[in-house]
Amino acid sequence: MLHIALFEPKIPQNTGNIIRLTANTGFSLHLIGPIDFKFDDKNLKRAGLDYHDLANITVHDGYETFLKALDGRRILGLSTKGTKYYHEIEYKPDDVLLFGSETSGLTPSVRNSLGADNLLRIPMRPNNRSMNLANTVALTSFEAWRQLGFSGGL
Repeated sequence: MLHIALFEPKIPQNTGNIIRLTANTGFSLHLIGPIDFKFDDKNLKRAGLDYHDLANITVHDGYETFLKALDGRRILGLSTKGTKYYHEIEYKPDDVLLFGSETSGLTPSVRNSLGADNLLRIPMRPNNRSMNLANTVALTSFEAWRQLGFSGGL
């Protein structure tokens, strides 16, 4: 099943929404530290409703720990600097969809480690900075899941 990874998330409401999404899709969620909020944050809990116990969440101390844990899987990063649109590739069942923090996205070193072929983008109007993290995760993960025939769900 697909993996969703959040690199240094900053806004608990976004992470809560994504926890709810992964609980409802069966995707694994990886949170890559440092994380700027506590897991008992009321905004995180409110956005995730009562889905926290239904989600498969792994917290990684940093990017290197995350890479070791997911060794061998294709990691696709979402970035405004991506070279392909998210709907133009063929997803595989064990793919990892990596999303950057709300304030700075994926760092240049993370983008470089993935390579240009593994950087995807969301279409949007020119000169706009970015889309909301939770919306981007929803768009991308549901396209991947659709391509995989909604396996493990429906």
